[in-house]
Amino acid sequence: MDCNQAQDLMSAYVDGELDAATALQMERHLAGCAACEAALAQQLELRATIAQQATRHKAPPHLKHRIRAALAQQQPRRRAPRTWPWAWINLGIAGASTAAFAVTLALYLGQPSGGERLEQDLVASHFRSLMPDHLADVASTDQHTVKPWFAGKLDFSPPVVDLAQQDFPLVGGRLDYLNQRAVAALVYRHRKHIINLYLWPQRSAHEAPASAPQSSSHQGFQLLRWSDKGMDYSAVSDLNGQELAQFAHLLQAKIDEYPPQ
Repeated sequence: MDCNQAQDLMSAYVDGELDAATALQMERHLAGCAACEAALAQQLELRATIAQQATRHKAPPHLKHRIRAALAQQQPRRRAPRTWPWAWINLGIAGASTAAFAVTLALYLGQPSGGERLEQDLVASHFRSLMPDHLADVASTDQHTVKPWFAGKLDFSPPVVDLAQQDFPLVGGRLDYLNQRAVAALVYRHRKHIINLYLWPQRSAHEAPASAPQSSSHQGFQLLRWSDKGMDYSAVSDLNGQELAQFAHLLQAKIDEYPPQ
């Protein structure tokens, strides 16, 4: 697959409309083409922005009266029982109301849920981080260097642990913006694969119960989301689901073993 073919298929790839064979060809091309990777990241970011900020309009309540007035003006004056014109008017009102309801319902059903929007934002952020000089604001394998870097930049202290002995070494960290707030993004590596771990406090004033990891996949990336001890965690990578789940298990065990101060 060349760049022209990739550009033609980009929208279908973002919408998940390609068959498995073509999607695989697309992913292989993206892995070796920085220009197409950048174009895909722009599309994902635009899609996420539209989903969050697009204005949606509901049919106004005075539509019924406007239709009645407009139809009444168009009716010829004749000596006929008033039941016939009003019957047609009512039929037109019913049709217009049905159409307005259908449009409103379609817009509502087409709007992604909060969880879907968050996953779209996570994938878009992961894409951006893979561009040159976007991976880490503080590049270090030392957790005692990365953790203090966040002091004063966030309203919470993120737990930072190193998993180098488990073959998931720490690479660095950066600030990001997700879920309508500033979050910590910790970067890990497993062989040639990058893992972005996003974490932020839960919105509840009281510590919510822990939730088991929930996995999903978007545009060829694996996502794993869970919560524990009042923190929300989201991991994104091109690792397979089993390896990403192993990373989450090792990470949580390390955090429980050595709770950050």
